[in-house]
Amino acid sequence: MSTSVRTTCAYCGVGCGILATPTGARSASIAGDPDHPANRGKLCSKGTHLGETIGLEGRLLTPMIGQRRASWDKALDLVARRFRDTIAQHGPGSVAFYVSGQLLTEDYYVANKLMKGFIGSANIDTNSRLCMASAVAGHNRAFGEDIVAASYDDLDAADLIVLVGSNTAWCHPIVYQRIRARCAAGAKLVVIDPRRTETADEADLHLAIRPGTDVALMNGLLAWCREAGVIDDVYLAAHVATPENFWDRVGEGSDLWSVARICDVPPQDLRRFFELFAAHPRTVTMFSQGVNQSLSGTDQVNAITNLHLATGRIGKPGAAPFSITGQPNAMGGREVGGLASSLAAHMDFTPDNIARVGRFWAAPNMATKAGLKAVDLFRELGHGRIKAIWVMATNPAVSMPDAGRVREALAACPFVVVSDVIAETDTSLHAHVRLPATAWGEKDGTVTNSDRTVSRQRAFLPPPGEAQPDWWIVTQVARRMGWKTAFAYDRAADIWREHCRLSTYENGGAGSPGGRLFALPGHAAAGNAAYDAMAPFRWGGAPFADGRFPTADGRARLVSVAQKPVAAPLANWPMTLNTGRYRDHWHSMTRTGLSPKLARHREEPLVEIHPDDAARLGIVDRGLARVITPQGDSVFRASVVATQRAGDLFVPIHWTDHTARGGRAGLLPRPLADSVSGQPGFKLTPARIEPVASAWRGFAVMRGELATMPDCLWATRVAVPCGTAWDLAGDGDPAGLETLLPKGQRIEAIDAARGSRRIAILSGGRLAAALFVARDGALPPRDWLVAQLSEAVAAPTLLAGRAPGVQVDRGPIVCACFDVGLKTILSAIADQHLADVAAIGTALGAGSNCGSCRPALAKLLASEGSIHAA
Repeated sequence: MSTSVRTTCAYCGVGCGILATPTGARSASIAGDPDHPANRGKLCSKGTHLGETIGLEGRLLTPMIGQRRASWDKALDLVARRFRDTIAQHGPGSVAFYVSGQLLTEDYYVANKLMKGFIGSANIDTNSRLCMASAVAGHNRAFGEDIVAASYDDLDAADLIVLVGSNTAWCHPIVYQRIRARCAAGAKLVVIDPRRTETADEADLHLAIRPGTDVALMNGLLAWCREAGVIDDVYLAAHVATPENFWDRVGEGSDLWSVARICDVPPQDLRRFFELFAAHPRTVTMFSQGVNQSLSGTDQVNAITNLHLATGRIGKPGAAPFSITGQPNAMGGREVGGLASSLAAHMDFTPDNIARVGRFWAAPNMATKAGLKAVDLFRELGHGRIKAIWVMATNPAVSMPDAGRVREALAACPFVVVSDVIAETDTSLHAHVRLPATAWGEKDGTVTNSDRTVSRQRAFLPPPGEAQPDWWIVTQVARRMGWKTAFAYDRAADIWREHCRLSTYENGGAGSPGGRLFALPGHAAAGNAAYDAMAPFRWGGAPFADGRFPTADGRARLVSVAQKPVAAPLANWPMTLNTGRYRDHWHSMTRTGLSPKLARHREEPLVEIHPDDAARLGIVDRGLARVITPQGDSVFRASVVATQRAGDLFVPIHWTDHTARGGRAGLLPRPLADSVSGQPGFKLTPARIEPVASAWRGFAVMRGELATMPDCLWATRVAVPCGTAWDLAGDGDPAGLETLLPKGQRIEAIDAARGSRRIAILSGGRLAAALFVARDGALPPRDWLVAQLSEAVAAPTLLAGRAPGVQVDRGPIVCACFDVGLKTILSAIADQHLADVAAIGTALGAGSNCGSCRPALAKLLASEGSIHAA
C-alpha cells in the first residue's frame, strides 16, 4: 500500500496542504491535509482534481536545441557559452531572466543569486510582478519592509471583513470558506468590486464602484473616520509618522457626496459602508488583483494601509490590511529577491545592503541598482538592448500586456532559453534552447503562502524522462559560467540553509540599523532529515503587535495619496476592459486544461457585457463578439449579464494559441504600469466591442488531440474523458475541417442544401471522432457523443447525436467537485423541496466540498423561489 506524502497545492497563494497517495506510475489520489494550518483538510475544485493533471500529456522530457534533441551537457554548455559571450560583448545589462511564482523558493534563490551577485545585473523579474508588485511597494512605503500584516487567523477574529478587488469565492475558495464561517458567527462582509461577482452575491454590502476610484473611496472613508472620532490619535502619536498637510490632502473633495459621485455609487450605500467600518474596530481589509493591477496600484494599497494605521487597526487580532497573493510561491520569490527592484532577504538596493549581500555571497560582481521590471524588460527586449533572455516556468507571450509585441520581441531576440515542463507553449515557440524541468509532484523544496506560512512541497512521483529541478538547471549553468564553488549545491536543502543564513546575516531585527522582520532563525543549522520532515511554520509571528516597524525610527508611515482623474470614455474606445480569472482554471491552463472535470465550468472564453450595452451594439447572448483595443483584438463568446457594470467588459486570461482561436486576453491591455511598482494596469484598458457573424457553427469530439488548430473563425478546446472536444464557428467552407479527422471507418449524413454535415469515424468498432456542423437548425448537445468515446462499442445512433429514447440532460456543470449539472440541481430543488444550500449538499453533494459554487447555488435557490412565489 502506498504511503501518503504531505505536500502543498500547486495553485493559488492560499497554500493548502495536500496528502498525495501514489496509485500508479503517473497517478495519485489527492486529499486535503487536515493538519495544515492554511486549509485544515479542505481543498477547492482545482486542488481536488490535481490527480487528473499529473500525466505526461504535452510534457517536455528531453533538452532541445532548436527542434533537435540534445544531451544535457550540450544544452547547458550552449546556454552558458551564449550568456557568457553576450555579457563579454555587451555587458551584464544585455541579459535577463524572467521567472515565476511557480518556482520553489530554492529555485528562485539560485536564479537571483546568479543574476544579481555573479552576472552583475538585476535584470531578473518575475510574473509575480503582474499580480502583487503594488502590494510590495505599498508595504515598503508604509511599513519599511514588505510585510503582510495579517494571517488567516485574523479572519477568524474579525467582526468586519472588507474584500477589495477580489472575487475570493472563485480565486481563493478556501479563504472564502473561512470568511463565510466567520460571517455565520456574526461578522459583516463588504465587497468592493465593479463587477457583481459570486463573492458579492453573499455580501452584506456590495459597492460596485467605478473602476479606478479606490483611492477616492478610501480617502473618503478616512476623512469620515476623522469626523466621526474613529482616528486613534494615541496610536498615531506613538507609532506612526504623519506627513505635513496629510489631513488637509485627505479632506480635499472627500465629503460623502463627492466621493459617491466620483465612485458612482449610491450615497446611502457609501454611508452604510462608512458606518460599518467606524463601528467595527476588528476589521480585516483583504485586497488582491483588483487593487494591485492598476496604474495607481501602489497608491491604492497605501490608501488602505493609511486607514488601518490611522485607526490603530493593525498588529491586533482581527485587525489588519491583508494582501492575498495569486501564485503558490509569489511570497517566496519576494523573500529571496525574485523581483528586479529588490535584493535577497527583503533588502533593497541601498549601498549598505548591496555590500552586505555581496559579503555574504562572496559575490564578484554585485548588481548596484534595480533592474528592468517586467514591462520595461520586454520593451527593451523588443528594442534589441536585451540580447539573451532565460524564461523559467512561465508564458509571457500569453500573460504579459500587449502580448503581440512581446511575441515580436522574443522572435527577434538573438538567444532565448525556456525551461519549462511543457514542450510547446506560446513562448517556447521562440526558444533556441528548451530545458525540461520537473513539475508539481516531482519537485522538492519550499513555498511561502499569503500569510507567511512556509510549507514543504514534496515529490511523490519520479522525474519523467530527463527532467531536472529548476535549481539544478540554474546551478549547472552557473558552474559552466565559471562559478563552481558558489553554486556547489547537492540538494534543495543546501540552498534552503543558505537562504536561512542570509535572512539573519547582520540582521538585528526591526528598529536596528538595516534590521528586518524577515528572518528564519533556527533553520540554518537544520540537517537534511529535519528539512525533509519540516512542518509548516509562519515567520514573523504577529507583525507590529509591539507597535515597532522596520524603519529607521521604528515608526510606520502614512502616505499622502490623491485620487487621479478618471479618464472619460473616448469616442473610438467607449468601453473599459477588465481581465481576470475563472473559478476552475489556472493561468494558461497547462495544468487545469488536462482535467475534464475542471473544463466543464467554463468551456470557452467569454466576454461579459451588460444587457444595455449589448442591446445598443447588437450583441446577442452566446453570439460571437470581437473586443478591440489599440493594442490588438480577439474574438470571444458573448455573455450578456446584468452583473457587469454598464460600459465595462470582462474577459478571462486563460486561453492561449494552443487552446483557442480567439479568446486571447493578453493581446488587449496596454503596456503601461504603475510608476512606483511597475505592475501593469490590466483593469482599465480602453476598448470597443462589435458583433461577429458566422455562417456556420459546430463541434468536434475525438479520442486524443487534433493535429493542428482548426482553420476557422472560432475554435476552442477542452479536455473530455478519453479525448478532447472543440467548439467551432466559421464564415468559410467547413468542408476543410474533415481533413483534421483521423482515418477509419467513416459514416456521414450531409445535407448540402441546408448546410448540415454530420460525420463519425469508427476504429475497431469504437467512436474515434465526430464532426457536427450546421448552417441552419440546431445542433444536439455534445455530451452524449463525448460519452461514446469511452464506450467499447459505438451506438448505432451516432449521427443522431443521442441514444435511442429519452435522454437526461444534466445541463452545464455548476459543481466541479462532484460533477453536478444545472438541470440536475433545479430538478432536485423542485422535486425534493430543497430550501437552502446545505440541503442541496445533502441531496447531491454540490457545494459540500470546496464551497466555491455555493454562491451559484444560493442564486438558483433565490430564482426558483421567486418563480414559485409568482
